[in-house]
Amino acid sequence: MSTAHDFDFLHGEWQGRHRRRTGFLDPRSDWEPEFTSTSRCLPLFDGAANIDETDMPRLGSKGLTLRLFDPSTRQWSLHWSSSGTGRLFPPVVGRFTGGRGEFHGEDTYDGKEVRVRFVWSGVSATTARWEQAFSADGGDTWVTNWIMDFTREPALPPACGTPSA
Repeated sequence: MSTAHDFDFLHGEWQGRHRRRTGFLDPRSDWEPEFTSTSRCLPLFDGAANIDETDMPRLGSKGLTLRLFDPSTRQWSLHWSSSGTGRLFPPVVGRFTGGRGEFHGEDTYDGKEVRVRFVWSGVSATTARWEQAFSADGGDTWVTNWIMDFTREPALPPACGTPSA
């Protein structure tokens, strides 16, 4: 069951490796060349919210995600914005179950109404995966069009003879 601390793993600094399709609605489209990013996530509301900024130099843009936990529904809403548009996209809403987070919403892409799905998986102290998929047929079929693998260096123990904080 989802809790206000589901996204605690994301707090801090990360390196990202991205893969995106050239056609977000075409399952036969090629994948763009892989690119990297850096991101930093800050906790808010004692963990029941967070905000991150992802810097993607290859795209010449930054992205921002605001995540909010609703204790009455025990669901998260994820709100995305891009420095390229300066607008807040419609949220995706969902929860974590068994270590996997799945979030759904409605949006438009290239003038078409689409269902949007975000999936968080592979979560550990040093890794996580985020995937985005679109459906143009109400959720009957999905095209995964963006995958981001997060990694960070594990915290090193203090050197021998160095007092710990």
